[in-house]
Amino acid sequence: AGMNGTAIENFVCVIFNVSFMNCTWHVGRTATEDTQYFLYWRPSKKEDVTECQNYIKDNYGRHTGCRFQNVTIENKNAYFLVNGSRAGQNIQSYEKNILLISDYIIVEKLTPPLNVTVNCTEASHRCSIWWQPPRTSHVKRSSCFKYEIAIENK
Repeated sequence: AGMNGTAIENFVCVIFNVSFMNCTWHVGRTATEDTQYFLYWRPSKKEDVTECQNYIKDNYGRHTGCRFQNVTIENKNAYFLVNGSRAGQNIQSYEKNILLISDYIIVEKLTPPLNVTVNCTEASHRCSIWWQPPRTSHVKRSSCFKYEIAIENK
């Protein structure tokens, strides 16, 4: 139901600092300034559907995203629904079921590696560098990470 071109487009979620998640979208091609969107989600099949509590808004006050806190991932199937209205008319809904750890809609921005230690010896002209993997919402094996080190002589 709803007029063609009013559904949201480019729905993407980004996890950062391990348990925060921002989901954003673009308004529909035929959406007017009075179109308003509402995001509902269910983080797992065991939980109830709830509405976003912290919307991101554009210059017209339209909801174009949502900020979530305390998100846990752990192989969950999440359900997202974005619907809305404009001047009393329904707009097209957007629905998506996704596996949070593997679907292209979810991206995780990792923290830097932790406890970086450098030990250089002048006699051997060598340095040893150690670190711990970054904190992440769902990756449990450190072998999943590849690192790149840039060394600058100052």
